Amino acid sequence: MATTLFPSSLLLVPKTVKEPKPVSPKLLANCKTLKELHQLHCDMMKKGFSQKALNNLIAACVQIGTPESLDYARNAFEDGDRNMVSLFLYNCLARGYASAGLGDQVILLYVQMLVMAIVPDKYTFPFLLSACSKIMALSEGVQVHGTVVKMGLEGDIFINNSLIHFYAECGKVDLGRKVFDRMLERNVVSWTSLINGYVGRDLAKEAVSLFFQMVEAGVEPNPVTMVCVISACAKLKDLELGRRVCAYICELGVELNALMVNAMLDMYMKCGDICAARRIFDECDDKNLVMYNTIMSNYVHHGWARDVLEILDEMLRKGQRPDKVTMLATIAACAQLGDLSVGKSSHAYVLRNGLEGWDNISNAIIDMYMKCRKKEAACKVFEHMSNKTVVSWNSLIAGLVRGSDVELAWRIFDEMLERDLVSWNTMIGALVEASMFEEAIELFREMQNQAIQGDRVTMVGIASACGYLGSLDLAKWVYTYIEKNDVHIDLQLGTALVDMFSRCGDPSSAMHVFRRMESWDVSAWTAAIRAWAMEGNTKGAIELFNEMLKQKVKPDDVVFVALLTACSHGGFVEQGRQLFWSMEKTHSVSPQIIHYGCMVDLLGRAGLLEEALHLIQSMPMEPNDVVWGSLLAACRKHNNVQFTHYAAEKLSQLAPERVGIHVLLSNIYASAGKWADVARVRLQLKEKGVQKVPGSSSIEVHGLIHEFTSGDESHAENTQIGLMLHEINCRLIEAGYIPDTTNVLLDVDEQEKEHLLSRHSEKLAMAYGLITIGKGVPIRVVKNLRMCSDCHSFAKLVSKLYNREIIIRDNNRYHFFKEGFCSCRDYW
Repeated sequence: MATTLFPSSLLLVPKTVKEPKPVSPKLLANCKTLKELHQLHCDMMKKGFSQKALNNLIAACVQIGTPESLDYARNAFEDGDRNMVSLFLYNCLARGYASAGLGDQVILLYVQMLVMAIVPDKYTFPFLLSACSKIMALSEGVQVHGTVVKMGLEGDIFINNSLIHFYAECGKVDLGRKVFDRMLERNVVSWTSLINGYVGRDLAKEAVSLFFQMVEAGVEPNPVTMVCVISACAKLKDLELGRRVCAYICELGVELNALMVNAMLDMYMKCGDICAARRIFDECDDKNLVMYNTIMSNYVHHGWARDVLEILDEMLRKGQRPDKVTMLATIAACAQLGDLSVGKSSHAYVLRNGLEGWDNISNAIIDMYMKCRKKEAACKVFEHMSNKTVVSWNSLIAGLVRGSDVELAWRIFDEMLERDLVSWNTMIGALVEASMFEEAIELFREMQNQAIQGDRVTMVGIASACGYLGSLDLAKWVYTYIEKNDVHIDLQLGTALVDMFSRCGDPSSAMHVFRRMESWDVSAWTAAIRAWAMEGNTKGAIELFNEMLKQKVKPDDVVFVALLTACSHGGFVEQGRQLFWSMEKTHSVSPQIIHYGCMVDLLGRAGLLEEALHLIQSMPMEPNDVVWGSLLAACRKHNNVQFTHYAAEKLSQLAPERVGIHVLLSNIYASAGKWADVARVRLQLKEKGVQKVPGSSSIEVHGLIHEFTSGDESHAENTQIGLMLHEINCRLIEAGYIPDTTNVLLDVDEQEKEHLLSRHSEKLAMAYGLITIGKGVPIRVVKNLRMCSDCHSFAKLVSKLYNREIIIRDNNRYHFFKEGFCSCRDYW
């Protein structure tokens, strides 16, 4: 303990000493350690101790500035003669404790002062307010402010500057502004304190505005001011503003110090002017570690990973020793490059220099190994971490997700004792990416049960899941949740919501969200165009595209896929041709293979098979299996057996493993009654060990998804569904309906064909919808395959005879049935 340093015989001033000899302050000032100071103190006590000696001793302790030296000063102060206690000593001790960041001790000293009836002066309060700032003692600081006012010291510029700094540090920069506005006299510290307060509270615009007010007021900024305002420009990412500030610095002729150069370097990097930043960096002769770290960290952020390693190499050649910030940037760069060699070397450096104790370093190493496909190494780092934070768990899960090991990621997620929003978002995003949409929705429900509110990232994932499931009720709930919880709908979330409603067969809601968005990029326009394309509203899609061009938004290759798809679904052949040829000539977008595929589909659906084949043969790239598949599908639609053989031969060469091709070929032969060819193709499928995917349809009733497969009799309400189907068939036959048995691609008699046709999955789903969903509510069905022509005719008649709106989404588009008509106009 510090008190043992005082011999008991030295605690009282000897009575025989009348006139203590003066002590040279230089002897005390020259003390560098507490041991030296203690020896001198003992000598002083033997010779006699005066007020001046005590003052010099306390000042020397404060100058050393360690917690031990301050405690020594406190003990000397409290154990000495009470008559020597003075305001100067209290202020001196307060300054020492405040400088050391020991704010609590300063406040205790102040209270002791008041008990001793020692009145504070204008020097006391800046130290006291500095202490309150460092320990965020807002309540105590406000009381100090009240005392300042009562004592009539509110006009003191140093106290006011301390108040501005105190309020800014405690997050009450608005109160600091009030102090500033009431000041009759201000100096550069006053302005800088408030500017720094604004920057610290992410009020960068206010900081820059105040800086220019300061310039207009004729107050010349100091280097600290400059660093603050340059940092504000960096936060705003406002390059022009940053250039103006730097130009003003040059006009002033202010000599640039290392802090200012580093701030300028960071500002140019964050504002995207990498060349200017690199020029400043290269021209600096006296680079320090902070500058190296600044440019490396920013290079990582911009994805310039190779430059990070180049800077590291220069840094090592110049003899600079990397610290934890350097290693963070280096390891992140290795992760981006997939550079395992440098990554391992960095890991070794971290271990040799004891940096693995920093959680963010270990997290970065985990991320690096995961991105380098070294899952075992990443898990080993994770296991050896002494302090596994939630970020550590998140890093491991994110790495597993990127490696497509969703099962292990989910298992680790379940083991987490503590989860944050990032944990939930990572796992939900992983499930969506893995097409586990129902599981993603279920996880979101669990998240709600734990009272964790989703953010923008959460809702982007959930909106995507809802869209793929085609659940409109759930989609509407998601949109209500977003509005109720004030989740900001930015460009990404808005686009996801448009796409969600589009996939759920509600284009009007999709357009409602689209029109309410604050701004639109090409992805948002594409989502809206796709919404009309899914419905078959080609005119609406083209009108949107023209509106997009008027808004000066440059189209990309994706928007043309949506447009050509819309033309294909609507049979707008000429418009499709014009759009296709305008891609390169008008919009400088080179058609890719997917666009040729869309054109082949467009021409094929319209029966222009020769033109479609000619387009394939004139493609500047080799046609793929998708292109030939589109032609083959068109051959089936138009019963063109001649082209079928040619397309099938090309397909078998390109993608012999694709099951869909063989199934489509089998169906074409079956439609033509070539049962021997059907048997041959199906035998090939059997030899490959694959089976045709059965047709299935799902319908949502009261929040539950009911799924049916063709010929399914396993549903709990199968009897009622059978009776409903019988009733529907009787009414349809009376209305003149004749089953189209050409859709049954089996060699059986007509009666058996009619029975099989009556048990198609979408018919089962429609029948179940009629007996469970109230009148006036649309029946919504999602099918995994293309809807057959018989089911299409069936749905049209059901919509008319039962006065029900029926919406069916197959694997190609939406069909909106109403009053005996379909939105596709029988063209799909």
